[in-house]
Amino acid sequence: MQPSPIHGLSRLSRRTLVTATAAGLLTAVAAPSRASGTASTRFHTAGRVKAAADGFVRYSWPGIYFEARFRGTGVGIRLDDSVNDYDVQVDGRTTTTLVTPGRTTAWVTGLADTEHRVRLVKRTESPGSEGRFGGFVAAAGGAILARPPARRRQIEFIGDSYTAGYGNLSGTRDCSGNGGVDRNTDSDLSFGALTARRLGADYQINAFSGRGMVRNYNGSSPGTDFRTYYDRALLGVEGDVWQKPADWRPQVVVVGLGLNDFSTPLSPGERWDTETELVAAYESAYHGFLDKLRARYGPRTFLVVSATDLGSSPFAETVEGIARARNARGDERVGHWYYADPALDHLGCDWHPSARDHRLISGLLDDHLATLPLCW
Repeated sequence: MQPSPIHGLSRLSRRTLVTATAAGLLTAVAAPSRASGTASTRFHTAGRVKAAADGFVRYSWPGIYFEARFRGTGVGIRLDDSVNDYDVQVDGRTTTTLVTPGRTTAWVTGLADTEHRVRLVKRTESPGSEGRFGGFVAAAGGAILARPPARRRQIEFIGDSYTAGYGNLSGTRDCSGNGGVDRNTDSDLSFGALTARRLGADYQINAFSGRGMVRNYNGSSPGTDFRTYYDRALLGVEGDVWQKPADWRPQVVVVGLGLNDFSTPLSPGERWDTETELVAAYESAYHGFLDKLRARYGPRTFLVVSATDLGSSPFAETVEGIARARNARGDERVGHWYYADPALDHLGCDWHPSARDHRLISGLLDDHLATLPLCW
């Protein structure tokens, strides 16, 4: 049985669950105060965020992270989000998981009175809503220090549920009894995030479950596809456009779109009468999307088009043909990466890759990137 990318993200009732491990945690549930201009410049992020009038930043894509340096025995995290889950990492260790935290300043306390690094990462997808982050605050007697510098290496991951890490924490394909998809998703453990961190790179995970290049899962939401949303910072805001900062120029862009286009048979009433017509539309749209990426990031960025095993579908063969066609046109910096391994167990929710699978896929991606003449 093949993995089945599902377009819907199941949600539990809104609640706040906090898990603390190495450090103490104190959550103060209150409306967050306005973040000062100074504080808002003291964290680093590579994700697609938009500034809000009250000093917070807004975002929708999975895997967005914020990093800072501070001195002292504790750090507070200002959030306004009743939908998403977050990990708080201090000095490289996950100390706290915040589940749908709401309007709060969450405190990690009991640390040694010295300099520390803190990282907040969004684990879940939220295409229909947005999260808000208001910066880090130091405990009494401490201070937020100058923000960490951006990393020279940059990678962008574009894709669907596989790229997002959909349901990867689950040990069973049916997640209805163990918390649902959201509570079992951690984009920070997706193959892209794992590879980027291993390479010491900043990264974006621009992934939207159930969306394809021209056709969504099982023909859902006709008239839209991944390309409808790609330019946005806030996925649920029609017409929104993310303003790319001048310093976001990834050396590698990994594109993984097609599972949803080809994983289910065409139904009566869809735009394509035959699979041949769907393949032709997919190829045309894919070339247009690569043209867009090439124009945005320039001739030196490596564009890696990826595919995995999808049985007898034309997915993998079509993607490989797209890469060959680009090369034939003279663009040698478009490459094809096919990842499949008999060891993959697909024990994530709804037959998606498990966290173990993501580690294996990340290793395969590492091997592929090692073949590229990257000068970074």
